[in-house]
Amino acid sequence: MMSTRLTGAFAPAVTPFKPDLSPDLERFATHCHWLQQQGAGLAVFGTNSEANSLTVSERVMLLDHLIGQGLDASRILPGTGCCALPDTVELSHQATLHGCAGVLMLPPFFYKGVSDDGLFDYYTEVIERVAMDNLRVFLYHIPAFSGVPISLNLIERLASRFPQQIAGVKDSSGDWANLEAMLTNFPQLSIFPASESLLSRALPLGAAGCISATININPAAISAMCANWRAPDAAKAQASLDTIRQIIQKYPMIAALKWTIAHYRDDQQWQRQRPPLRALNEQQQSELQALLSAAGFAMPGLEAS
Repeated sequence: MMSTRLTGAFAPAVTPFKPDLSPDLERFATHCHWLQQQGAGLAVFGTNSEANSLTVSERVMLLDHLIGQGLDASRILPGTGCCALPDTVELSHQATLHGCAGVLMLPPFFYKGVSDDGLFDYYTEVIERVAMDNLRVFLYHIPAFSGVPISLNLIERLASRFPQQIAGVKDSSGDWANLEAMLTNFPQLSIFPASESLLSRALPLGAAGCISATININPAAISAMCANWRAPDAAKAQASLDTIRQIIQKYPMIAALKWTIAHYRDDQQWQRQRPPLRALNEQQQSELQALLSAAGFAMPGLEAS
């Protein structure tokens, strides 16, 4: 496993579906190959992957397929957090067996108002049941979706109890003060903000990179910013990233990402989502196309993926 902090840009890779709504293994692998070719890592089974619309067996199947297709496991960070503790253990064990960089672990998110003690017990059980020295856990703080925050106190307790296994945090709170506190208090961990728009502020404070939805469509530019944030033209690069991010987030994020991939790949199968999520309507598609075109947006290298 990795002996240094995990860094860079990681895409919560969107999941394509067939007409019967089963996962499309080949399109998924093709997209993930392209992302890695463009310099990005893969945070498969994240929020924008529709992970919580996938079964445990589907996630296992998709990860097995990626590894079988030669994807670099050391740059894969699968989402494994589930409400049922045994599901989290199974997914985390499988990812660790494959030699993945780590696992991105949501807290159990059905019960609300749970204590830090209860969450500490949950993560402790997972780590001890997986029982593998090369397990690396990245805590996933996304309170707007989960309703279960991961407090600074909980991070400190877990990092003290499991200094080898607790490797980082993804902060999707959108709260700069919280992110800044994580960066200040846990310099030994890989802290990933959830938007590339925070890179110019977070990287100088020690952020590891970002795990961001729009890496799905803009991987090379975001990866370059993570690597070259000290460059003279970094402010210009940040502004360009912000422009694309602001366009995409005008719309439901997953639908906008899938439309963009479908459009630039000329493959409308990519627009499909599992209910209750739906594709963009025709007006939204037209607007999005016009905005991206006006911004000079492109997705280079698709033909080689």
